[in-house]
Amino acid sequence: MPLYRSLYDRLSSQHEAIGIIISKAGEDRLNFRYEADKWSVRDNIAHLAKYQPVFTDRIKTILREDQPRFEKYNDSEDPEFENWRKKDIPELLNTIVTDRKILFELVTSLPESELIRSGIHYRYSKLDIVQWTEFFLLHESHHIFTIYKMVHDTEIKL
Repeated sequence: MPLYRSLYDRLSSQHEAIGIIISKAGEDRLNFRYEADKWSVRDNIAHLAKYQPVFTDRIKTILREDQPRFEKYNDSEDPEFENWRKKDIPELLNTIVTDRKILFELVTSLPESELIRSGIHYRYSKLDIVQWTEFFLLHESHHIFTIYKMVHDTEIKL
């Protein structure tokens, strides 16, 4: 299956919404944890910045190996994640932009014969690279929507 236009466009620019969404939010709102066991806006952005190269590595593994299996990425098991949570937001956003260029170039440069290569997702089974990319973008959009809700929640008074 070739890359379809929607996938190409979202892979190219979906992440740009983050900076726009948070542009008028103060530090208090960006760092506020709405529930004790939930992430702040900053934590969500750190997760997206940290996960993007993990995803790129998964695509590279699919290209090297025959149907590799991937377990769920879990930030709590990633010893580097706490350091990512401490980074300032402009640095995290710049990292997302820089790493997205790498991911975008990788995926969009693949011939259709490579896009059909697959890896095994721990929950969703066999996915080809196009399906993995869709999964990545839906995961990212979930976090972007979460960020949007936290930034614009009028019930939270800071």
